[in-house]
Order: sequence, then structure tokens, then C-alpha cells
Amino acid sequence: MVKEDVLALVDQGLMLPLMEEFYTIQGEGFHKGTAAYFIRVGGCDVGCHWCDVKESWNAETHPPTGIDHIVANAAKYSDTIVITGGEPLTWDMGPLTDALKARNLKTHIETSGAYPLSGTWDWICLSPKKNKLPEGIIYDKAHELKMIVYNKHDFIFAEEQAAKTNKDCILYLQPEWSVRDKVTPWIVDYVMQNPKWKVSLQTHKYLNIP
Repeated sequence: MVKEDVLALVDQGLMLPLMEEFYTIQGEGFHKGTAAYFIRVGGCDVGCHWCDVKESWNAETHPPTGIDHIVANAAKYSDTIVITGGEPLTWDMGPLTDALKARNLKTHIETSGAYPLSGTWDWICLSPKKNKLPEGIIYDKAHELKMIVYNKHDFIFAEEQAAKTNKDCILYLQPEWSVRDKVTPWIVDYVMQNPKWKVSLQTHKYLNIP
């Protein structure tokens, strides 16, 4: 297949730059502890300096892969599929989620919301970043808001973002892993003073699993 044809299929969401796929335990947020199959899609221009998967940023380093192949692999392992990145909404998620739903699989996404929402989702984890704010209807659609805390200003940013979400959205504060020892006590104190928030930890890192 010539490069132009591949790029056209990527633009249509029929192929995606696949970085990795793996079966593990969801470590964060509302579904922590749940077995899930993760599909990590390459491509992200949000540019968080503390990102722990910077190798996902350049989509060109990850091979365009047909969604039929991706879905067939996912269906072997779990009925809960988590699409993450990178920033998955860089791409049209409609064809992928349609194919997953056709197999009666539950579709979850982890996104910064930096691009318009596409796809059909059973669960949307919105994790806004200061560099490139969410756009469109995703605040109204998000099931959980996961705010990463790296410094004390992040609590202000978290409240600004929470004010935009729907009334049923579950609010989480999560320490950025590299400064967890410093910021976790801040988060504990903040949640105790502001109990609309909950603490999220990256439990998969404590369990030493992907």
C-alpha cells in the first residue's frame, strides 16, 4: 500500500498509529483494579513536561495499523478496552469504537480533550492540561475528571476545570509520579478540606505492572 493511501486511511480512522497494546489492570481513577486491554495510540502535541510516555508523541514512529487487527487482538483478552495515548482524539475514534461496540466490548478513553470528541464511549476520563485546554462538548460528556498535581497552582487549575464539568462527573486529584512524595500529603489535606474531590493513585506503578 502506497504512503498516500495509508495516510488517507489514517485520516479516516481506519488505520491508527499503534504504539503498543497490552492486557493489564487499570491502575487509576474510578475503574482501578479492573482487568482491561489497553490500546496506546501514538501522536500528541500537548507536550506535558512530566509525561511518562514521551515516546508516544511522534505519530510517525508508530506503524499505521488497521483497526480490524487492533480489535481482533483486543477481543481475545477483555470486554473492557481502554484507548489511551499520546492523545487519542488526535484521530477519528469513530471507526475503532464502532468496531469494538460491534463485538459488545466496553469502550473507555483517557484523553486531555485537546481535540474534538469522536467515537462512542462507555467511559470518558478527561484529564485537562494547561498547555492545550479541552474543547467542545467533552466537559458535558466526561464521567471522571482526573487532574494531575505537580505543584500547588494545580489545585487552582483543577477547580477551574471542575467548574466546567457536568454534575455527575467524578472528581479526582492524582499526584504526578516523579513528585509523589511531596504532593501526596498536599492532596490528602486538600481532599479532606474539599470532599467533592477523591484521591487517585497510579496503583499499577506500585504493583509494578504496565
